[in-house]
Amino acid sequence: MAGLGIDGLASGLDSTSIITSLMNIEAKPQAALKTQLAKVTSFSSDLQALNTAVAAIATAATASAKSGALAGYAASSSSTTVTASAASTASPGEVSFTVGQLAKTQVNVGDAMSVWPDSPPVLTLVGADGTKTQINPASTSMADVTSAINAANAGVTATRVSAGTDGSGNALYRIQLRADESGAAGAFTAYRGDEGAVTAGTAVAFGAVVTAAQDAQITLWPGSSAQQVVTSSTNTFDDLMTGVDVTVTAVDTVNAVTVAVKPTTTNATTTTASMMASLTALFSGIATKTATTTAPNSSGGTSVTGGSFTGDQAVRQLKDAMLSAATAPVDGVSPSTIGITITRDGTITFDSAKLATALENDRVGTEAMLQSISGRIATAATSASDKSTGYLTTKITGQESAQKTLNEQISSWDLRLATRKSNLEKQYAALETSLSTLKSQSDYLASQLAGLQTSYTS
Repeated sequence: MAGLGIDGLASGLDSTSIITSLMNIEAKPQAALKTQLAKVTSFSSDLQALNTAVAAIATAATASAKSGALAGYAASSSSTTVTASAASTASPGEVSFTVGQLAKTQVNVGDAMSVWPDSPPVLTLVGADGTKTQINPASTSMADVTSAINAANAGVTATRVSAGTDGSGNALYRIQLRADESGAAGAFTAYRGDEGAVTAGTAVAFGAVVTAAQDAQITLWPGSSAQQVVTSSTNTFDDLMTGVDVTVTAVDTVNAVTVAVKPTTTNATTTTASMMASLTALFSGIATKTATTTAPNSSGGTSVTGGSFTGDQAVRQLKDAMLSAATAPVDGVSPSTIGITITRDGTITFDSAKLATALENDRVGTEAMLQSISGRIATAATSASDKSTGYLTTKITGQESAQKTLNEQISSWDLRLATRKSNLEKQYAALETSLSTLKSQSDYLASQLAGLQTSYTS
């Protein structure tokens, strides 16, 4: 109103302050909606975080509930020059072998040259499978030849190596060709000449073989009638035993190496510890969001404020379901016998040493019990967090719908309040105008009366 230049002009009223006060009263319903929106938004955000954590637990529990998922095996080697690693698909056993040779990658090196000796420059690479790749460099420059070989993607990498100068002071280079793949599969032959010359047998071989392509080779059960040679293009023999990879680093044709695979409890213990840690974090987060706080109020007493999850049925249902899944007996046996214990405050503790002992005493039975618990946890977590049917997911959808409705109502109030303020401003402007008119009329009448009195007394 002050901006219109009529604030209290005739009435002496602070119209702007009056309108502001009236609008504050008018806006109370909208303020209540905004407060409600803030609570709904915070609750929805907390639910989404909770749902994400539960979904992660569901994924992990589903994986560990699968048959054999908790089984673990460790591979050992009798030699420091041989290493072995076992996957969950491995099984107990051992195998002995000698190492006949290591894998090698072919390397060829050409003569020292200042430029490629043929013009136009042409060379052909022939792979181990007989595939021919003709290469036509842009010029006889050794740099162009090197670049052309690398651009051909023929399974060979070229490197230009400085080799001094010739008698005329020209820089000399040698081209080194190295196979991209180790082992016999990476073998190649390089020729000066096109594919036709190679086929006709008239092409000139390029470069000397510095390192010949070679597969790694081991002999299983050496010295017996069952001995067998096994090769690999690398020094790693994948799946030499089921689920076991073996890597060799030195040749030894005399002393046999033994690789043994034995069961280990590490996988079950580690997986279970991770699962219990996730559940503990979940229960802790729920407890934090459920806790109430006490603070002094304006009347001299205290006010108790609940957390965002306080009294929420879905969250309570989740906690009860997850806690029961983790701690309820399996075939009449309490999970506390393997280190999973429920506490007084409604959470769990996990004793990894107790689980390790149980696995040592009865690995099969303990793993079966852990899988049953994982299956129950997976079911409970999925029931809550499933993208389509989870009750937490459904509740989040409801909260998002409530947010949308509240935002629409708040926006509607924005329009309503703007209209109300505009009407108040018009009313007070009209009041000031009316009062100003009345004041003008009053002043006029007063002057007329004064004139009459002066005339009468004269």
